[in-house]
Parts: sequence; C-alpha cells; structure tokens
Amino acid sequence: MAGLKCQQLSLEEIACHPDVDLVVIATSGKAGLSPTLAAVRAGKTIALANKEPLVMAGETVTGEAKLSGAQILPIDSEHSAIWQCLSGEKQKAVRIILAASGGPFRNYSLAQLREVTVEQALKHPTWRMGRKVTIDSATLMNKGLEVIEAHWLFNMPYDRIEVLVHPQCIIHSMVEFVDGSIKAQLSYPDMRLPIQYALSYPGRLANIRLPKVDWRKFSNLTFEPPNHEVFPCLKLAIEAGRRGGTYPTVLCAVDEVAVELFLSRRVRFLDIPRLVELTLEKHVSTARPTIEEMWAADAWARETALKLAEGESE
Repeated sequence: MAGLKCQQLSLEEIACHPDVDLVVIATSGKAGLSPTLAAVRAGKTIALANKEPLVMAGETVTGEAKLSGAQILPIDSEHSAIWQCLSGEKQKAVRIILAASGGPFRNYSLAQLREVTVEQALKHPTWRMGRKVTIDSATLMNKGLEVIEAHWLFNMPYDRIEVLVHPQCIIHSMVEFVDGSIKAQLSYPDMRLPIQYALSYPGRLANIRLPKVDWRKFSNLTFEPPNHEVFPCLKLAIEAGRRGGTYPTVLCAVDEVAVELFLSRRVRFLDIPRLVELTLEKHVSTARPTIEEMWAADAWARETALKLAEGESE
C-alpha cells in the first residue's frame, strides 16, 4: 500500500487502486454504490456490508462482476450465513430463509407504535448497529433490503426467499435443498464473526475475542412469521424488489429521508412506512436503468418524500 501514503484519493480511486487486493465497503446509504462499481469493474474481491449497491443496482453490479471476474463476499450476518451454508454444495438451494430479530417492537400493537420515541427505536434488544440500520431493523425495512440483496447475491427468485422472526438471533439464516435438508449457520450475534470470515476466506481464524454460544442460556430457540400489517416496510421493500427498474432505488432514497426525519423528530415512527408507500406509489419507474437514471430517481424520491412530509404533495 506504499503508493497510497501521500495521495488523497476518492473512494472510487481507492476501490480500484492497483495496490488494493480486497475492498471492504461498509459505508451507509447510496455513497457505497460508486466505489462498489469501481471495485467490481476492476475485478477486485469485495467484502460488502453496504446494502444499497445491490438493492439499487443489483443487476448492474452482478452483471459487471461476471464480466470482470470480481468476487463479492457478503459481510451482513444473514448473507454470510447463507454463503457459509452453500459452501461445498454441488446443487443449487431451493429456498433461503432469512432470520430476523424482530427488532425492539416485535410484540407492539399499532396503537403502541404510534407513541414510539427515537430513544426507544434506537435500543435494539440484541445487535449493536449504527443509527440508520437500527431504525431500519425496528421497522423491518432492513430485512426487506436483505431479501433484495439475497436475490442478487444468490440468484434466488423472490418467491423462494422467506423471512422468519427469530428473536434469539442465534440462527442467522437457513438454506433448504431439494431433498428437504436444511442447513443453518449458528453463532452468537456479533458482527465481528462475518467480517472476519470474509477477510480470512477461504480459511477460518481462531479468535478468542469472539463469544461462543452457551447452550445453557439458549435452550429455547423460537420462530414466528413477521407481521406485515404492523410492519409494512418489509412487504413494501420486497414488492419494490419484485418490480425492479428504479423502484428499489426510490425505496432506498425515501427510506433514508424518512429515517432521518424520524431521528430529527420531524415525523413519527409510523410515518416512515407511510412516506415510503406514498413515494413508491407516485413513482414512474424506468426499466433497466442506467446509473445516471438511478441517480435521477434517487434525487426525485428524496424531493418527493420531503414534500410529502411537509404536506406539500402535488
């Protein structure tokens, strides 16, 4: 990395620099798309934590990766789990089951959700994450984005990707095969493990700092379906993924705006899915968009969401 010491480079220049072998992309929001594309086009190995590149431009990113030979290694715990379960298998999986914690409001009613505060939403019961991702987990938007990611990462149809709420967060994802066998990856909920796995792949490293599962504390592992009526963001995200075009780009943009408005106390918790739904309803999608068309859709969505939040919808 000697060539980088005295240079001030953009994210895109760093991502495709000839001295770089592996690129870890862990930015938040749309900022990760351009450096991801730069790394992919340069044929790099990419450890990807940022959701937006695959959600906004999954077809473009995966298509470019096939052309350049770039390898995308997922860092999200759920996708890392799927990747680990698929390792060594000769046949394609028939179903992916993404585990969801359910967030802090798993058992809340709509009446209770109307009174949710920023402080409550930022207190995730299990994971320690950034503010944006923590709110996305509370609305289940995070899991919807992960469904779209899984679709592109593992070439799995949407109707074969299932979300299952697992509050203990010990099982991170499961994969079902044609004979009915199901493989699962289990570990204590700690992001250091999937990060380390991506960095050490194809090997595994011993790490005494990583906690081990104590089965005396986790004798009961429970599962339940997500409540789409109480948490509509999950359904909205999956539908945007199915529609394709610029719908996923709009989804990401309006969610960023809505979460920021909630964190700044300008809208309520239940306004987040409302703004997402209304903005998606107003959008006229572009099929197979260019990157420039994605940026245009992103800008439109942000402006539209702000107008809706201010009661200025046209």
